Amino acid sequence: MPVNILHVHSTFALGGKEARAVRLMNAFGPAARHTILTAMPGESSARAAIGAGVEAHFPEHSPALTGWPTPRRLSRIARAMRGFDLVLTYNWGAFDAVMARRLFAGTIRLPPLIHHEDGFNADEVEALKPRRTAYRRLGLPAAHRLVVPSETLETIARTAWRQPEGRMVRIPNGIPLADYAAPPEPIPGVEKRPGEVLVGTVAGLRPVKNLPRLVRAFAAMTSPARLVIVGTGPDCERIAAEAGRLGVADRVHMPGFLPDPARWIGSFDIFALSSDSEQFPISLIEAMAAGVPAVATAVGDVGHIVSADNAPLIVAREDEAAFAAALESLAARPDLRRAIGRANRARAAARYDEAEMVARYATLYGEAIGRRDAFMTRQA
Repeated sequence: MPVNILHVHSTFALGGKEARAVRLMNAFGPAARHTILTAMPGESSARAAIGAGVEAHFPEHSPALTGWPTPRRLSRIARAMRGFDLVLTYNWGAFDAVMARRLFAGTIRLPPLIHHEDGFNADEVEALKPRRTAYRRLGLPAAHRLVVPSETLETIARTAWRQPEGRMVRIPNGIPLADYAAPPEPIPGVEKRPGEVLVGTVAGLRPVKNLPRLVRAFAAMTSPARLVIVGTGPDCERIAAEAGRLGVADRVHMPGFLPDPARWIGSFDIFALSSDSEQFPISLIEAMAAGVPAVATAVGDVGHIVSADNAPLIVAREDEAAFAAALESLAARPDLRRAIGRANRARAAARYDEAEMVARYATLYGEAIGRRDAFMTRQA
Protein backbone atom coordinates (compact mmCIF):
# COMPACT_ATOMS: atom_id res chain seq x y z
CA MET A 1 0.00 0.00 0.00
CA PRO A 2 1.43 3.43 -0.90
CA VAL A 3 2.59 5.66 1.93
CA ASN A 4 0.23 8.62 2.30
CA ILE A 5 2.38 11.74 2.77
CA LEU A 6 1.33 15.31 3.61
CA HIS A 7 3.84 17.97 2.50
CA VAL A 8 3.58 21.43 4.06
CA HIS A 9 5.44 24.22 2.23
CA SER A 10 5.59 27.98 2.51
CA THR A 11 5.75 28.12 -1.29
CA PHE A 12 5.93 25.50 -4.04
CA ALA A 13 7.66 27.76 -6.57
CA LEU A 14 10.59 25.85 -8.02
CA GLY A 15 13.61 26.50 -5.83
CA GLY A 16 16.16 24.32 -4.10
CA LYS A 17 13.96 22.68 -1.47
CA GLU A 18 11.07 22.25 -3.90
CA ALA A 19 13.35 20.70 -6.53
CA ARG A 20 14.65 18.22 -3.98
CA ALA A 21 11.15 17.39 -2.73
CA VAL A 22 9.97 16.73 -6.29
CA ARG A 23 13.01 14.58 -7.06
CA LEU A 24 12.23 12.45 -4.03
CA MET A 25 8.57 12.20 -5.03
CA ASN A 26 9.59 11.07 -8.51
CA ALA A 27 12.13 8.61 -7.13
CA PHE A 28 9.60 7.01 -4.76
CA GLY A 29 7.11 6.64 -7.62
CA PRO A 30 4.11 4.41 -6.79
CA ALA A 31 5.46 3.70 -3.30
CA ALA A 32 3.89 6.96 -2.09
CA ARG A 33 1.05 9.36 -2.78
CA HIS A 34 1.38 13.01 -1.92
CA THR A 35 -0.79 15.89 -0.77
CA ILE A 36 0.86 19.32 -0.96
CA LEU A 37 -0.25 22.27 1.13
CA THR A 38 1.33 25.67 0.56
CA ALA A 39 0.94 29.05 2.19
CA MET A 40 1.15 30.68 -1.26
CA PRO A 41 -1.06 28.71 -3.67
CA GLY A 42 -0.23 31.02 -6.56
CA GLU A 43 3.45 30.08 -6.44
CA SER A 44 3.50 26.44 -7.50
CA SER A 45 5.80 26.18 -10.53
CA ALA A 46 7.48 23.08 -9.01
CA ARG A 47 4.25 21.22 -9.75
CA ALA A 48 5.26 20.99 -13.41
CA ALA A 49 8.33 18.93 -12.49
CA ILE A 50 6.34 16.14 -10.81
CA GLY A 51 6.54 12.95 -12.87
CA ALA A 52 3.51 11.74 -14.82
CA GLY A 53 3.23 8.54 -12.79
CA VAL A 54 3.37 10.25 -9.39
CA GLU A 55 0.10 10.67 -7.50
CA ALA A 56 0.05 14.24 -6.16
CA HIS A 57 -2.87 16.35 -4.96
CA PHE A 58 -3.14 20.07 -4.31
CA PRO A 59 -6.29 20.69 -2.23
CA GLU A 60 -8.25 23.82 -3.06
CA HIS A 61 -9.28 24.26 0.56
CA SER A 62 -6.81 23.85 3.41
CA PRO A 63 -6.14 25.44 6.80
CA ALA A 64 -4.35 28.78 6.79
CA LEU A 65 -0.59 28.35 7.18
CA THR A 66 0.05 32.03 7.90
CA GLY A 67 -1.20 34.39 10.57
CA TRP A 68 -0.99 34.62 14.33
CA PRO A 69 -0.49 31.10 15.78
CA THR A 70 -3.68 30.95 17.81
CA PRO A 71 -4.75 27.61 19.29
CA ARG A 72 -7.80 27.63 17.03
CA ARG A 73 -5.77 28.00 13.83
CA LEU A 74 -3.16 25.49 14.95
CA SER A 75 -5.87 22.99 15.85
CA ARG A 76 -7.20 23.24 12.29
CA ILE A 77 -3.73 22.46 10.96
CA ALA A 78 -3.44 19.53 13.35
CA ARG A 79 -6.77 18.11 12.22
CA ALA A 80 -5.63 18.39 8.59
CA MET A 81 -2.77 15.99 9.38
CA ARG A 82 -5.10 13.17 10.40
CA GLY A 83 -5.25 10.16 8.11
CA PHE A 84 -1.73 10.57 6.73
CA ASP A 85 1.14 8.18 7.40
CA LEU A 86 3.82 10.88 7.46
CA VAL A 87 3.98 14.69 7.53
CA LEU A 88 6.91 16.53 5.95
CA THR A 89 7.32 20.24 6.71
CA TYR A 90 9.73 22.64 5.06
CA ASN A 91 11.34 25.81 6.44
CA TRP A 92 10.00 28.58 8.63
CA GLY A 93 6.90 29.19 6.51
CA ALA A 94 5.59 25.73 7.41
CA PHE A 95 6.62 25.74 11.05
CA ASP A 96 3.11 26.29 12.39
CA ALA A 97 2.42 22.69 11.35
CA VAL A 98 5.28 21.58 13.60
CA MET A 99 3.85 23.62 16.46
CA ALA A 100 0.38 22.23 15.78
CA ARG A 101 1.71 18.75 16.32
CA ARG A 102 3.53 19.87 19.46
CA LEU A 103 0.29 21.23 20.95
CA PHE A 104 -2.26 18.65 19.83
CA ALA A 105 -0.50 15.29 19.44
CA GLY A 106 -1.66 14.42 22.94
CA THR A 107 -5.34 14.83 22.10
CA ILE A 108 -5.46 14.06 18.36
CA ARG A 109 -3.91 10.95 16.84
CA LEU A 110 -1.29 12.38 14.49
CA PRO A 111 1.35 10.80 12.24
CA PRO A 112 5.10 11.27 12.71
CA LEU A 113 6.50 14.53 11.37
CA ILE A 114 9.91 15.30 9.88
CA HIS A 115 10.92 18.94 9.56
CA HIS A 116 13.35 20.19 6.90
CA GLU A 117 15.32 23.44 7.18
CA ASP A 118 17.17 24.69 4.10
CA GLY A 119 17.99 28.30 4.93
CA PHE A 120 16.62 31.72 5.72
CA ASN A 121 14.76 34.55 4.07
CA ALA A 122 16.11 38.07 3.73
CA ASP A 123 14.80 39.08 7.15
CA GLU A 124 17.17 36.64 8.90
CA VAL A 125 20.29 37.19 6.82
CA GLU A 126 22.09 39.35 9.38
CA ALA A 127 20.86 37.58 12.52
CA LEU A 128 18.26 35.07 13.61
CA LYS A 129 15.07 36.59 14.95
CA PRO A 130 14.81 35.87 18.70
CA ARG A 131 11.08 35.12 18.57
CA ARG A 132 11.51 32.66 15.74
CA THR A 133 14.40 31.02 17.56
CA ALA A 134 12.26 30.63 20.69
CA TYR A 135 9.35 29.27 18.61
CA ARG A 136 11.61 26.72 16.94
CA ARG A 137 13.03 25.62 20.28
CA LEU A 138 9.51 25.11 21.58
CA GLY A 139 8.16 23.32 18.53
CA LEU A 140 11.02 21.11 17.31
CA PRO A 141 10.66 18.44 20.03
CA ALA A 142 7.46 17.45 18.18
CA ALA A 143 9.48 16.46 15.12
CA HIS A 144 10.71 12.89 14.72
CA ARG A 145 13.80 14.35 13.06
CA LEU A 146 15.12 17.71 11.85
CA VAL A 147 16.85 17.43 8.47
CA VAL A 148 19.40 19.96 7.22
CA PRO A 149 21.63 19.87 4.11
CA SER A 150 24.62 21.89 5.35
CA GLU A 151 27.19 21.94 8.11
CA THR A 152 26.32 25.60 8.72
CA LEU A 153 22.67 24.81 9.44
CA GLU A 154 23.65 21.83 11.55
CA THR A 155 25.69 24.14 13.77
CA ILE A 156 22.81 26.64 14.01
CA ALA A 157 20.37 23.88 14.93
CA ARG A 158 22.67 22.55 17.63
CA THR A 159 23.57 25.92 19.17
CA ALA A 160 20.76 28.42 18.52
CA TRP A 161 17.84 25.98 18.41
CA ARG A 162 19.36 23.65 21.03
CA GLN A 163 18.65 20.46 19.15
CA PRO A 164 20.28 17.26 20.41
CA GLU A 165 22.49 15.28 18.03
CA GLY A 166 20.04 12.37 17.99
CA ARG A 167 17.23 14.48 16.53
CA MET A 168 19.28 16.03 13.69
CA VAL A 169 20.19 14.45 10.37
CA ARG A 170 22.40 16.14 7.78
CA ILE A 171 21.78 14.94 4.22
CA PRO A 172 23.69 16.89 1.52
CA ASN A 173 21.73 17.65 -1.63
CA GLY A 174 22.39 15.50 -4.68
CA ILE A 175 21.50 15.49 -8.37
CA PRO A 176 21.32 12.86 -11.19
CA LEU A 177 24.89 13.41 -12.31
CA ALA A 178 24.68 11.33 -15.49
CA ASP A 179 22.05 13.69 -16.90
CA TYR A 180 24.60 16.50 -17.03
CA ALA A 181 27.16 14.70 -19.18
CA ALA A 182 25.53 15.43 -22.56
CA PRO A 183 26.41 18.56 -24.56
CA PRO A 184 24.11 21.42 -23.52
CA GLU A 185 21.31 22.89 -25.56
CA PRO A 186 21.10 26.67 -26.11
CA ILE A 187 18.78 28.60 -23.85
CA PRO A 188 15.60 29.63 -25.71
CA GLY A 189 15.63 33.26 -26.77
CA VAL A 190 19.31 33.86 -25.90
CA GLU A 191 21.65 34.40 -28.83
CA LYS A 192 25.28 34.31 -27.81
CA ARG A 193 27.39 36.35 -30.23
CA PRO A 194 30.99 35.47 -31.19
CA GLY A 195 33.45 36.53 -28.51
CA GLU A 196 30.82 36.83 -25.77
CA VAL A 197 30.70 34.84 -22.55
CA LEU A 198 27.44 33.78 -21.01
CA VAL A 199 27.07 34.49 -17.30
CA GLY A 200 24.09 32.65 -15.88
CA THR A 201 22.21 31.88 -12.72
CA VAL A 202 19.18 29.85 -11.66
CA ALA A 203 17.20 31.22 -8.73
CA GLY A 204 13.86 32.20 -7.37
CA LEU A 205 13.54 35.92 -8.04
CA ARG A 206 13.27 36.88 -4.37
CA PRO A 207 15.05 39.53 -2.29
CA VAL A 208 17.25 37.01 -0.48
CA LYS A 209 18.82 36.02 -3.81
CA ASN A 210 19.95 39.66 -4.29
CA LEU A 211 19.94 39.46 -8.08
CA PRO A 212 20.32 43.25 -8.46
CA ARG A 213 23.80 42.65 -6.98
CA LEU A 214 24.53 40.25 -9.83
CA VAL A 215 23.26 42.78 -12.38
CA ARG A 216 25.57 45.45 -10.93
CA ALA A 217 28.58 43.12 -11.01
CA PHE A 218 27.76 42.12 -14.58
CA ALA A 219 27.44 45.77 -15.63
CA ALA A 220 30.94 46.43 -14.24
CA MET A 221 32.52 43.80 -16.51
CA THR A 222 34.62 44.99 -19.45
CA SER A 223 34.66 41.70 -21.38
CA PRO A 224 31.80 41.21 -23.85
CA ALA A 225 29.17 39.18 -22.03
CA ARG A 226 25.49 38.41 -21.59
CA LEU A 227 23.64 37.66 -18.37
CA VAL A 228 20.88 35.04 -18.14
CA ILE A 229 18.71 34.86 -15.02
CA VAL A 230 16.52 31.74 -15.06
CA GLY A 231 13.61 31.71 -12.62
CA THR A 232 10.41 33.40 -11.53
CA GLY A 233 9.40 35.44 -8.52
CA PRO A 234 8.35 38.81 -7.14
CA ASP A 235 11.68 40.57 -7.78
CA CYS A 236 11.40 40.35 -11.57
CA GLU A 237 10.58 44.04 -12.09
CA ARG A 238 13.22 45.18 -9.59
CA ILE A 239 15.91 43.21 -11.42
CA ALA A 240 14.81 44.54 -14.81
CA ALA A 241 14.78 48.08 -13.45
CA GLU A 242 18.36 47.74 -12.21
CA ALA A 243 19.47 46.47 -15.61
CA GLY A 244 17.74 49.44 -17.25
CA ARG A 245 19.30 51.91 -14.82
CA LEU A 246 22.77 50.58 -15.60
CA GLY A 247 22.25 50.52 -19.37
CA VAL A 248 22.62 46.75 -19.79
CA ALA A 249 19.00 45.75 -20.29
CA ASP A 250 19.68 44.64 -23.87
CA ARG A 251 22.24 42.12 -22.56
CA VAL A 252 20.25 40.79 -19.59
CA HIS A 253 17.86 37.94 -20.38
CA MET A 254 15.15 36.67 -18.05
CA PRO A 255 13.49 33.69 -19.74
CA GLY A 256 11.44 32.72 -16.68
CA PHE A 257 11.13 29.14 -15.50
CA LEU A 258 12.91 26.53 -17.63
CA PRO A 259 12.45 22.82 -16.88
CA ASP A 260 15.21 20.22 -16.85
CA PRO A 261 18.36 22.28 -16.14
CA ALA A 262 20.55 19.31 -17.12
CA ARG A 263 19.70 20.13 -20.73
CA TRP A 264 20.88 23.75 -20.74
CA ILE A 265 22.85 24.82 -17.64
CA GLY A 266 26.09 23.72 -19.29
CA SER A 267 25.62 26.47 -21.87
CA PHE A 268 26.68 28.97 -19.21
CA ASP A 269 30.36 29.90 -19.40
CA ILE A 270 30.19 31.15 -15.81
CA PHE A 271 27.65 30.32 -13.14
CA ALA A 272 26.99 33.18 -10.71
CA LEU A 273 25.30 33.05 -7.32
CA SER A 274 24.72 36.41 -5.63
CA SER A 275 22.57 35.40 -2.65
CA ASP A 276 22.58 37.00 0.77
CA SER A 277 21.74 33.60 2.25
CA GLU A 278 22.12 30.02 1.01
CA GLN A 279 22.99 26.73 2.63
CA PHE A 280 23.54 24.02 0.02
CA PRO A 281 22.27 25.40 -3.32
CA ILE A 282 21.26 22.73 -5.80
CA SER A 283 21.75 25.08 -8.76
CA LEU A 284 25.45 25.38 -7.87
CA ILE A 285 25.85 21.59 -7.86
CA GLU A 286 24.04 21.41 -11.20
CA ALA A 287 26.45 23.92 -12.73
CA MET A 288 29.43 22.02 -11.32
CA ALA A 289 28.15 18.72 -12.73
CA ALA A 290 27.93 20.39 -16.14
CA GLY A 291 31.56 21.50 -15.88
CA VAL A 292 30.92 25.21 -15.27
CA PRO A 293 33.08 27.41 -12.99
CA ALA A 294 31.27 29.50 -10.40
CA VAL A 295 31.50 32.95 -8.86
CA ALA A 296 29.50 33.12 -5.65
CA THR A 297 29.01 34.87 -2.37
CA ALA A 298 30.51 33.14 0.67
CA VAL A 299 27.24 32.02 2.26
CA GLY A 300 26.29 28.74 3.90
CA ASP A 301 28.45 25.83 2.75
CA VAL A 302 29.18 27.30 -0.69
CA GLY A 303 32.92 27.61 -0.06
CA HIS A 304 33.10 23.92 0.85
CA ILE A 305 30.89 22.72 -2.01
CA VAL A 306 33.03 23.92 -4.92
CA SER A 307 36.39 22.46 -5.92
CA ALA A 308 39.62 23.78 -4.42
CA ASP A 309 40.41 25.40 -7.78
CA ASN A 310 37.12 27.32 -7.66
CA ALA A 311 37.38 28.36 -4.00
CA PRO A 312 39.27 31.67 -4.67
CA LEU A 313 36.23 32.88 -6.65
CA ILE A 314 33.93 32.68 -3.61
CA VAL A 315 33.82 36.23 -2.22
CA ALA A 316 32.36 38.07 0.75
CA ARG A 317 28.74 38.97 0.00
CA GLU A 318 29.30 42.62 0.93
CA ASP A 319 32.18 43.02 -1.57
CA GLU A 320 30.52 43.73 -4.90
CA ALA A 321 33.81 44.91 -6.40
CA ALA A 322 35.38 41.51 -5.65
CA PHE A 323 32.36 39.78 -7.17
CA ALA A 324 32.70 41.80 -10.38
CA ALA A 325 36.47 41.20 -10.47
CA ALA A 326 35.95 37.45 -10.11
CA LEU A 327 33.50 37.47 -13.02
CA GLU A 328 35.94 39.46 -15.13
CA SER A 329 38.85 37.16 -14.30
CA LEU A 330 36.93 34.17 -15.63
CA ALA A 331 35.53 36.01 -18.63
CA ALA A 332 39.02 36.96 -19.75
CA ARG A 333 40.49 33.46 -19.28
CA PRO A 334 38.85 30.61 -21.24
CA ASP A 335 41.67 28.30 -20.17
CA LEU A 336 40.92 29.05 -16.51
CA ARG A 337 37.20 28.47 -17.07
CA ARG A 338 37.91 25.07 -18.58
CA ALA A 339 40.31 24.03 -15.82
CA ILE A 340 37.96 25.04 -13.00
CA GLY A 341 35.02 23.51 -14.82
CA ARG A 342 36.82 20.16 -14.99
CA ALA A 343 37.68 20.33 -11.30
CA ASN A 344 34.07 21.18 -10.40
CA ARG A 345 32.72 18.31 -12.50
CA ALA A 346 35.07 15.87 -10.76
CA ARG A 347 34.08 17.11 -7.31
CA ALA A 348 30.36 16.85 -8.12
CA ALA A 349 30.86 13.30 -9.40
CA ALA A 350 32.67 12.31 -6.22
CA ARG A 351 30.33 13.88 -3.67
CA TYR A 352 26.87 14.88 -4.91
CA ASP A 353 25.21 11.86 -6.51
CA GLU A 354 21.42 11.88 -6.21
CA ALA A 355 21.20 8.12 -5.65
CA GLU A 356 22.89 8.37 -2.27
CA MET A 357 20.70 11.31 -1.23
CA VAL A 358 17.50 9.47 -2.22
CA ALA A 359 18.58 6.32 -0.37
CA ARG A 360 19.22 8.27 2.82
CA TYR A 361 15.86 10.03 2.68
CA ALA A 362 14.11 6.74 1.88
CA THR A 363 15.67 5.15 4.96
CA LEU A 364 14.84 8.13 7.18
CA TYR A 365 11.21 8.35 6.08
CA GLY A 366 10.75 4.60 6.27
CA GLU A 367 12.13 4.43 9.80
CA ALA A 368 9.80 7.26 10.88
CA ILE A 369 6.70 5.24 9.94
CA GLY A 370 8.09 1.89 11.08
CA ARG A 371 8.34 0.54 7.52
CA ARG A 372 12.02 0.72 6.70
CA ASP A 373 11.64 -0.56 3.13
CA ALA A 374 8.47 1.38 2.29
CA PHE A 375 10.18 3.70 -0.21
CA MET A 376 12.54 1.24 -1.84
CA THR A 377 10.31 0.37 -4.82
CA ARG A 378 12.19 2.61 -7.25
CA GLN A 379 15.58 2.28 -5.57
CA ALA A 380 16.08 -1.46 -5.97
